[in-house]
Amino acid sequence: MTTSTLPTTPLGDGLTVSAIGLGAMGMSAYYGSSDERESIATLRHAVDTGVTFIDTAEAYGPFENEKLIARALGDRRDEVVLATKASAETDDDGAIHGRNGTPAYIRRAAERSLRHLGTDVIDLYYLHRVDPQVPIEESVGAMAELVAEGKVRHIGLSEASAATIRRAHAVHPLAAVQSEFSLFARDVLHNDEKATVDELGIGFVAFSPLGRGFLTGDIRSVTDLDPDDARLGLPRFQPDAIAANLALVDRVHTIAAEKGVTSAQIALAWLIAQGVVPIPGTRRRSRLDENTAATRIRLDAVELARLTAALPDDEIVGTRDYVHHEVGIDR
Repeated sequence: MTTSTLPTTPLGDGLTVSAIGLGAMGMSAYYGSSDERESIATLRHAVDTGVTFIDTAEAYGPFENEKLIARALGDRRDEVVLATKASAETDDDGAIHGRNGTPAYIRRAAERSLRHLGTDVIDLYYLHRVDPQVPIEESVGAMAELVAEGKVRHIGLSEASAATIRRAHAVHPLAAVQSEFSLFARDVLHNDEKATVDELGIGFVAFSPLGRGFLTGDIRSVTDLDPDDARLGLPRFQPDAIAANLALVDRVHTIAAEKGVTSAQIALAWLIAQGVVPIPGTRRRSRLDENTAATRIRLDAVELARLTAALPDDEIVGTRDYVHHEVGIDR
């Protein structure tokens, strides 16, 4: 049973979630080894402390993250908004191919996710990445059919351009657009995605809101990451970039220390102040509590501007994602 509450934030299409969510990806994929027992305890603790928004995707594992959430929250399903995603075509054996936004694949993926999540409805279903070979109207049309059938409650897009968001929203109301957004990655401000969702009344969900861990201040060297951590391949984590980027993170730490909070908390509060719902990923209950405490931090206009100025875009070294992923982002 939920023992406490957090502030809530409206997304779009009548959907409201806790002001901060939980990204579950790292419990099953990409960020090195994890402890399933602690991951399950963290998921249940999230619900206990008022986090009502859990984010996953079929690609995480593949499938293992959805199954983990089902094991953790089976008897508490109705206490949370479950978000999952499809687009990277995945066979039942876990083999991943290129992105696939065809209506046939979207339906197949949604029905498979329902089974893996152990539920009869997905609260928020995202197109994980836009398929350049399929008109967005066809992809969203298929998602709208799932809504009409009661298999999905709300739909959204991930890493979509402003133009694509407009075209999709004209087919069926979008509840949310999810993209990477943090003090360390502000593309969505420069490319008008954030302005577009604000104009259309669509919610904005920020993944990697702590700069893939950089903004926690805990990563001081690549040796702080597991040998199989996928971040070791990211441009911003390369030896020639990490020192320069850590100098920027230290500026955030200075501002946070003056306010008596952690670097992670002030970075999350910066996003929350803009009406964004961040979904930081964590595998530990202690870190979850640190993150949710950001909802109690209030930043004035001077503090917000100071934080923004602390990480100038032109001083950040390296792109935010793998080069081959950057090419495929819908811009």
